[in-house]
Amino acid sequence: MNTHDFQQLISFLKDGDHINSVEETKKLQDRGYRSEEIIVNGIHPAMELLDSKCTSEQFNLLELMLAGRAVSSVIKLLFTDLESSLSTKQKVVVAALEGDIHDLGKSIVKIVLIGKGYQVIDCGKDVPVEKIIETIEKETAKAVCISGLITSIIPQVKDVKTGLIEKGFSDVLVLAGGAALKQASKEELNVDFVGQTAFEAAHFLQEKLG
Repeated sequence: MNTHDFQQLISFLKDGDHINSVEETKKLQDRGYRSEEIIVNGIHPAMELLDSKCTSEQFNLLELMLAGRAVSSVIKLLFTDLESSLSTKQKVVVAALEGDIHDLGKSIVKIVLIGKGYQVIDCGKDVPVEKIIETIEKETAKAVCISGLITSIIPQVKDVKTGLIEKGFSDVLVLAGGAALKQASKEELNVDFVGQTAFEAAHFLQEKLG
């Protein structure tokens, strides 16, 4: 595999060019690249570039929205392939907490986990802590992955583990990630793991859940 092959896709995604992002993804598929390879080598590096901008003075909401549309378009193209993967592992809930309307990171985590064989329940974005806990209870999920772009949701992140313990679900793993959350430690967020990437989260779940 030549990582140079993905530079054009990364550039299109970063620039928010959703049409060319999709066309470039199709070309990569035609060249034999699997969905996971495109995510790892194309989408993820582009997301890292966006994340770095979100935590600097270069932050631009319109730029982020356009890039988000491009990433979502590519994910939609790849999702059918990954959705057909056989789900043989435990259930995992993914969500962006109330007040956070950013769900790009959550979408990446969702796709990666599906590709790894987990059964993923997507609560969506702007989700109250109570709904997440209710979903975990209803689905008997073994873990929850929380993505966060804005620091204002940190108090809610801390409440997830506390709420689960109060409900008797202390064994449910709580993972956090995203531009705002990955700057903090697991102790500061009251979670079991803070991932710098979606793939680190998947690796942690693999170690803990199999």
